[in-house]
Amino acid sequence: MVSLQTPVCDFDAPAVDFALPGVDGRIWTLQQCRGEKGVLVMFICNHCPYVKAILSRLVRDARELADHGVNSVAIMSNDPAEYPEDAFENMQLVARREQFPFPYLVDETQTVAKAYGAICTPDFFGYNAALGLQYRGRLDASTRQAVPGARRELYEAMLSVARTGRGPAEQIPSIGCSIKWKGSA
Repeated sequence: MVSLQTPVCDFDAPAVDFALPGVDGRIWTLQQCRGEKGVLVMFICNHCPYVKAILSRLVRDARELADHGVNSVAIMSNDPAEYPEDAFENMQLVARREQFPFPYLVDETQTVAKAYGAICTPDFFGYNAALGLQYRGRLDASTRQAVPGARRELYEAMLSVARTGRGPAEQIPSIGCSIKWKGSA
C-alpha cells in the first residue's frame, strides 16, 4: 500500500463535469450533484484503511453540509480487477450499510479521477456555488485510525465556503492510499 498526500488547493480551479453510473442505477452529472452553495467531490473506495477510518464521520459531515446547501458526491476510481473489495456490488453494499446521503459513483475508465488530478483515497475537492475550487484538504487529523475529538476541518472549510464562497487559506493535505490505476499493478 502506497500512502500519498494531496497537493495544495489550486483556488478557483473549475470543477470538471462528469456523467458516471451510481450504485442506485442512475447516471449522475456534476450539475445533478451540486448544491445551491457548493459541492464536495470525494474520491473514496471500499478497501482503503484511511477511508474506513473516517467513513462514519464523512457520512455525518456530508449529511450536515447538505443542510447548508453543499451537496456531496463520492467517486470510486480504483481498478476493481486488482482490488475486488472495490467492485460495484461491494460499493452498493457499503453505500447501503453506511446509509450514504450522497451518490456513490464508479469511474470505470478512471478519466474523471485523472481530470480532477485525484491521487489518493480519500481525496477531497470542495467547490463553491460558482464551481471554483476552495478546499483540497483532509477530513480531520485521522489517518489509518480515527482520532477522537479531532477538529472537523473539511466540515468547517465547506461551511465557510457555503457562507462566504471562499475556503480557508491554510489547509492540511489529505493522506491516503494511492488510486489503483489500471495497468500499474
